[in-house]
Amino acid sequence: MDDFPSDATTRVARDELRAFVERFERLEAEKKDIADQQKEVMAEAKSRGYDTRVLRKVVALRKRDPQDLSEEEAILELYKEALGM
Repeated sequence: MDDFPSDATTRVARDELRAFVERFERLEAEKKDIADQQKEVMAEAKSRGYDTRVLRKVVALRKRDPQDLSEEEAILELYKEALGM
C-alpha cells in the first residue's frame, strides 16, 4: 500500500488550488473596481452639493430592518428628551 498521492492526484490538487486562488484574485479585483465606482458616485454627489457623510448614513439605514430601526429611533428620541436635547 502506498500512502503517498500519485502524480496525477498531486497535479489535480495543484490545479484545483490554483483555480481557487485565481478566482479569489478576480473577486478581489472586482471588489476594488466596485469600491472605485462607489467613490465616483459619492464624488459626483458631493459635487452636486450633497453631504456624502449623510448619504452614507442613509445607505446604512436602508440596509437595516425597519422594525429594528424604528425601535432604535424611539429609544434615541427618549434619551434625547431625557437629556433636554
